[in-house]
Amino acid sequence: MNRQKNRLPLFLGIAGLLFVFCCFLFMVTGLVVVGVVNNTSPLEYSAPATARPELFLPTPVPSPTPVSPALVAPGVDIETEIYRSVYDRNNPSVVSVRIITQDILDQIPETDIQPFYYSSGEGSGFVIDTEGHIVTNRHVVSDASSVVVQFYDGILAPAEIVGMDRDTDLAVIKVDPQGLDLRPVVFGDIDTLHVGDRIIAIGNPFGNTNTLTTGIVSALGRQMELPDTDFLLPEVIQTDAAINPGNSGGPMLNAQGEVVGVTFMLQSSTRSNAGIGFGIPVYFVEHVSKALIEQGSYQHAYLGIRGNGLSPFEIRALGLDVKYGILIAEVIPGTPAAKAGLRGGDREVDVEGATFVMGGDIIQAINGQPIKTFDDLLAYLARYTRPGSEVTLSIFRDGKSVDVNVTLAARPQ
Repeated sequence: MNRQKNRLPLFLGIAGLLFVFCCFLFMVTGLVVVGVVNNTSPLEYSAPATARPELFLPTPVPSPTPVSPALVAPGVDIETEIYRSVYDRNNPSVVSVRIITQDILDQIPETDIQPFYYSSGEGSGFVIDTEGHIVTNRHVVSDASSVVVQFYDGILAPAEIVGMDRDTDLAVIKVDPQGLDLRPVVFGDIDTLHVGDRIIAIGNPFGNTNTLTTGIVSALGRQMELPDTDFLLPEVIQTDAAINPGNSGGPMLNAQGEVVGVTFMLQSSTRSNAGIGFGIPVYFVEHVSKALIEQGSYQHAYLGIRGNGLSPFEIRALGLDVKYGILIAEVIPGTPAAKAGLRGGDREVDVEGATFVMGGDIIQAINGQPIKTFDDLLAYLARYTRPGSEVTLSIFRDGKSVDVNVTLAARPQ
């Protein structure tokens, strides 16, 4: 009995040693197993696409980055830094456009080896791709027999006219890209513009190349009459940035360095800056330039009416049961509007010295978009439709609201 009691501690000691040894083996095995799993997991499983977007997504088109106050050099205010940044980015894209008319060509001696230095007029332009296409104004190159462009670094290159559009005053010219440092601009969006925003213009006023002028957006949504077309140009940008002869065709830029318009007109009795300049909205540049490059011409969507928007005062004075809309004064025969059965006016009414042709339909919406002014209608047609597009006009006729489907055509030449 005593011997058995003496053996018990020995047994318990041996059992304890075996237990500790087993635990030790288990821990070592566990560490080895965990290490293998951790070491192999990066090889077996790739990270989700969202963790490394550069590996799975196409490279985005680079766009200008707004100037951060943290990036401004000591002693330089942020306004100055914005102008410097926009100029440095875009000046290499801007060119001087020189035209030579036939009468000047006739005066150049055949032995002259530098005909590029002759000029009958000047304007501006900007590079839109690496293939050598440059946007400018139609009125800059319309009378040219020969066109030469000068780049920011002084290099001269002959250019050919690819196409011109009368109703937007836009043109595309092309240089041979071989050996040239072509830097395309970045297009912006006029829907992001507000009155008071910065506007920066780069061009060649009075032949002074690579000139930057600044101002603000003075107004948006102007309608402009061009000298050789019967159609209005909608959504024109007004600015007080200095615009002078020679600026025509140059880019109108926002504070991010994106092109939002094309400088094309100034309003002044002296043909010099009076604080009222105008720009063609950038969506025309994108649509028209692409068509000119691919087809040599651009076709505008055409409805075929004449009319005017109605103010609240005019609506009350005329006794109309609407809140807004375009009163159709005339439907031009043979046009999409005529084929769709739209009605023009049949009698004249004078209101405070203004004459209105009454009795016609009142357009209140196009494809569900409210139409309050004639510019609203022109802008919608320009932005979202092409010849052949079918649109739904919501009209007010004989005291009722009616929807009329119209298939648009191309504007007559």
